Amino acid sequence: MVGFKATDVPPTATVKFLGAGTAACIADLITFPLDTAKVRLQIQGEKQGAVRAAASVQYRGVLGTILTMARTEGPRSLYNGLVAGLQRQMSFASVRIGLYDSVKQFYTKGSEHAGIGSRLLAGSTTGALAVAVAQPTDVVKVRFQAQARAGGGQRYQSTVDAYKTIAREEGFRGLWKGTSPNIARNAIVNCAELVTYDLIKDALLKANLMTDDLPCHFTSAFGAGFCTTIVASPVDVVKTRYMNSALGQYSSAGQCALTMLQKEGPRAFYKGFMPSFLRLGSWNVVMFVTYEQLKRALMAACTSREAPF
Repeated sequence: MVGFKATDVPPTATVKFLGAGTAACIADLITFPLDTAKVRLQIQGEKQGAVRAAASVQYRGVLGTILTMARTEGPRSLYNGLVAGLQRQMSFASVRIGLYDSVKQFYTKGSEHAGIGSRLLAGSTTGALAVAVAQPTDVVKVRFQAQARAGGGQRYQSTVDAYKTIAREEGFRGLWKGTSPNIARNAIVNCAELVTYDLIKDALLKANLMTDDLPCHFTSAFGAGFCTTIVASPVDVVKTRYMNSALGQYSSAGQCALTMLQKEGPRAFYKGFMPSFLRLGSWNVVMFVTYEQLKRALMAACTSREAPF
C-alpha cells in the first residue's frame, strides 16, 4: 500500500468536507497559472469578429500565454485572483466533493450499490448547491484572472476592493453574475468529474487491476479530468466570458453564447481547451490523490486519539 493505509472505519461527513476543501486548495496552489492561462485564452477576441481576432492574437498556446504574461505583467500575474480562488475552493469544493458521498447515500437510501442515475443525481445536486454558496468568489476570481497588470488598466486593486467595487457598481446581483451558466457548468463538471472518478475507480478495483492506493487514485483522477474537459469546455467558456463582461455587454448567458457563435464560430467554445485539460487533469490528480490521503490521515488521527493505548 502506498501512502496512508486505509482505516477500517469509513470517513465521516465532516472529515470528507474538510478534506475536500483542503485538498482543493492544495490543487489550486499548484495549478493556478494554468487556470489563469485558460481564462486569458477563453476571453481573447471576445470584442472582435473572428477575422480581426485572428489577426490580433495576443496569446498562443498554454506555454506561450504563461510566458507572455510573465514577460509583460510579471510572474505574479499568473496568480491573479489566488485569494478569491482559495476562498472559492474552501467553500465550493467542500460542498460539491465533500458532500457527494452523503448525498449519493441519501438518494440510494443507504444502499452500498449506487447506480449511474443516483451518482449523476448526487453530482448534479452538490454541484448546484456549491455554486449557490460560492458564486461571488468565482466572479471575483475570474475578474482578477482576466485583468492585465500592464498598461494601468486594472479594474480592482485587491480581493476586498473587487467585492466592494462589484457590489457598488453592479449591485448585489453583480456578485452573482453568471449563476445560471455556472450552475449548468458545475452540475456538468461535478457529474463528469466525480461520477467518472467513481466509476473508473470501482471498475479498476472490481477487476482486480489495481488496489485502493495511489496508482489507482492517479489513474481514476486523470481519466476524470479528460472526460470532464471534453464535456464541460463549451459551458466553461461561456461562463468565463459572461462573468468577465462589462455591465450591459450581454443581456444573458444565452445571448453571450449566441454572440460567440456568430462572431467567432463554433471553435470559440473550445478556446483554451489545452490549458483546460492540463489544468483539470493535473488539478484532478492532485486533488483526488490528496483528498484520499487526507481522509485516511484524518481518520487515523481520530482513531488514535480515541484509543491512545
